[in-house]
Amino acid sequence: MKKRSDNQDQTVTSLIGLGNHSARKSYYPELVSKLDELEQEKNRYKWLFENAQHGIFQASLDGGISTANPAIVKICGYLSSDDFCHRVETVESSLFCCHDSYSVFRRNLIDYGRVFGFETLFRRADGQCVHVSINALLKTVEGEATTVEAFVQDITERKKTQERLKQLNEDLESRVESRTHELVALNDKLWKEISEREQIQKELKVAKEVAEEANKSKDKYLAAASHDLLQPMNAARLLIAALRERELHEQDAHLIERVHLALENAEDLLTDLLDISKLDQKAVNPDISEFRVYQLLASMVGEFQPVAESKGLHIKASFSSAVVKSDSRLLLRIIRNFISNAIRYTGDGKVLVGCRRKGDKLSIQVWDTGTGIPENKQQEIFKEFQQLDCHASQGRQGVGLGLAIVERISNMLGHQLKVSSIPGKGSMFSVEVPLVKNPVSVHTVTKFHQPIPDQLNRLAVLVIDNEENILVSMQALLEQWGCQVITALSEVEARELCQDEKFVPEVILADFHLDDDKLGTDAVLNLRESFGLDIPAVMLTADRSTECRQMFRQLGFPVLNKPVKPGKLRALLTHLA
Repeated sequence: MKKRSDNQDQTVTSLIGLGNHSARKSYYPELVSKLDELEQEKNRYKWLFENAQHGIFQASLDGGISTANPAIVKICGYLSSDDFCHRVETVESSLFCCHDSYSVFRRNLIDYGRVFGFETLFRRADGQCVHVSINALLKTVEGEATTVEAFVQDITERKKTQERLKQLNEDLESRVESRTHELVALNDKLWKEISEREQIQKELKVAKEVAEEANKSKDKYLAAASHDLLQPMNAARLLIAALRERELHEQDAHLIERVHLALENAEDLLTDLLDISKLDQKAVNPDISEFRVYQLLASMVGEFQPVAESKGLHIKASFSSAVVKSDSRLLLRIIRNFISNAIRYTGDGKVLVGCRRKGDKLSIQVWDTGTGIPENKQQEIFKEFQQLDCHASQGRQGVGLGLAIVERISNMLGHQLKVSSIPGKGSMFSVEVPLVKNPVSVHTVTKFHQPIPDQLNRLAVLVIDNEENILVSMQALLEQWGCQVITALSEVEARELCQDEKFVPEVILADFHLDDDKLGTDAVLNLRESFGLDIPAVMLTADRSTECRQMFRQLGFPVLNKPVKPGKLRALLTHLA
């Protein structure tokens, strides 16, 4: 008998998995990993089974329930899965309410091995029946059908809806039939209505044309409404400004200051309401141009310098030579609000206006050392009529619309707003504006210089306005500044008064909307022609429409919106002088 060689022993050892590199040794970690995966998959399917929204059960084809999930137990009104499996002895007699329905279900299952969307009635634990839809699969073992796996959906509400729709359909058919008889009876009368309909159509056509014309003129009507509301307030504002600059008894001066604050609050409220209404109606169209931001910021800092100094604050600016792309007027409104709020809510310290480049954007920032804003309130301040308690107790107050308008304007322009603040230390508000890398033509923003004392002395000013109260107020204020003033209700009266008094105006202040549909722009152009001089002129108007703004820009007229702020008026007159 031959001896087995060593090679043969090694081969057998390797085959039975006892070698140094046996298959069992090599694949054991992978086998363990697969077993873990299978266990995780088993747990996942178990979780899905128990938490599925649809009912799931497994049953014998002609026997009872072997497995059920909580959803089917709930549908059938049993206490638990065990209770359900125990009490449902056979699917046919204990679960299906109708024997014939089960017969059809069973036959289809045997013939096709599956059933989808089979609708029937299941018997609940309390004996009531519930409408269900079944998807089922038939499992076979060794060619013999044995087990049914079913997915059940409660469709009771759908059935009720179908029944209601069926009843509504029947009612509708009945009503249609009834209406049909009525229409047949009324058909003979239709010829009498033809002429009436033709007349109605003509009236509708006329009404449509009127509505279209009214829609085209909506900006004009809005401007007229603004004009009527702001005119009396403008007159009062100018009179109060004249009184504030006079030497009065301390008690009288205090009363005048209170009236001034009340008028400013009313003016701010009215102006903000008109502005926010326009923004919400999308009646404001941005006029995008390229301009140097320092022109705009210098104008703002100059405007607020006296206000800051009156509160004992130091306002400082760090300008940028960058060219930005935006609507200069709307961007000015955003920055004006930032600076105004900074001064209003800063008791002592300073306000800083500066710029910082951020990629292709320029961040225009306003810093203050005021009361600050809690972090949880920093988004609320941009909502309408929202004011912080710590701000509501300080001096002159707004109504909480300023930042709401700022947010709407920034959204319309596509500019991002940012705010950061530390309560008790101060706040920073910023708006990010697109930078222009290679500017071609740069729009010049009008900037007003600070008034120089006595520069308005004996300045000849012609004022044209169709409101007597405004003329009286304007004359009182301008004469108090040292100006020589002539006031007129119309262009014709202005020409006659200037001829009689041998008065040659150096500046014309004209209301845009005059009586008899006359315009202040036409009055200025005609007076320039009469005098043979290119007299500087300013338009005073409550009309803030895009069309008017473009017209004034084309004609080269500076604009002051009513109610006119005395500080702006004086700065502009100084600039023109």
